[in-house]
Amino acid sequence: MSYRTNLRATTACAFLISGSARAGEEAIRLVDGEARDLTATSCVTCHSLDYIQMNAPLMNRATWQKSVHKMIDKFGAPIAEGDAARIVDYLSEHYSAADSP
Repeated sequence: MSYRTNLRATTACAFLISGSARAGEEAIRLVDGEARDLTATSCVTCHSLDYIQMNAPLMNRATWQKSVHKMIDKFGAPIAEGDAARIVDYLSEHYSAADSP
């Protein structure tokens, strides 16, 4: 396979994969509540919103706070401190396990 053909095939695969990921993202909607939109727009800049739902059974306020600050401190998420507090409040209220430590 020539370099050009390989490049076209790789580009086509990347396009198809990214298109299907975006299409699936539209189906995920966070629970209504104060700061839902802030949370969704802040989190989706780096990862899918299904990460919130997948991690919720393991999370409580302290672990959400640690996770949000890790996103800011380690990964450079552009979230102001006041917004981080609102995001933690939202996640703690709507996506925390009842029996999580």
